[in-house]
Amino acid sequence: VSATTRPMREGEVDGREYHFISTETFKARAARHEFLEWAHVFNYRYGTPRAPVKEMLAAGQDVLFDVDWQGAQQLFQLEGGDVVRVFIVPPSLRELERRLRDRKTDSEEGIQYRMKRAERELSHWDGYDYVVVNDDLDTCFATVHMILRAEREKRSRKPGLIGFVRERQEEAIEMGLASR
Repeated sequence: VSATTRPMREGEVDGREYHFISTETFKARAARHEFLEWAHVFNYRYGTPRAPVKEMLAAGQDVLFDVDWQGAQQLFQLEGGDVVRVFIVPPSLRELERRLRDRKTDSEEGIQYRMKRAERELSHWDGYDYVVVNDDLDTCFATVHMILRAEREKRSRKPGLIGFVRERQEEAIEMGLASR
């Protein structure tokens, strides 16, 4: 759960959608390096608390981040090969505008600001490992899940694989299927 300085919207719960904190608190936490990444977006600050992420990773869990290109870049610089960057784009900017209007959480000024920002975000698409078009939420989710599964199967993410393969090779020799 990210932290933000933006005001809570109707229906949101502190600690569920975000940790809603003051700008002063955010700045102090950033100065103490308590965020893995943070950015100033849409006139507010957003950041990912470091401690819970490190705990989840230590427990062998994957962590999904919902960040802009700045956050993705910071995470990649910090963790490198362990970060899989997926850029999720709407099928069109017209569709994005429709979705923003339908959710009824932003003013007209806010919608226009988000649309201009979206256009700039699109220019960073080539800094990602994957690009997924969100034309259907279920399909988009399934695609991201498939990417995660494929990334878990990468040889570089399998500690102990060399020993496992060598044991199979020894097994093949014992069975007379291969020679030394």
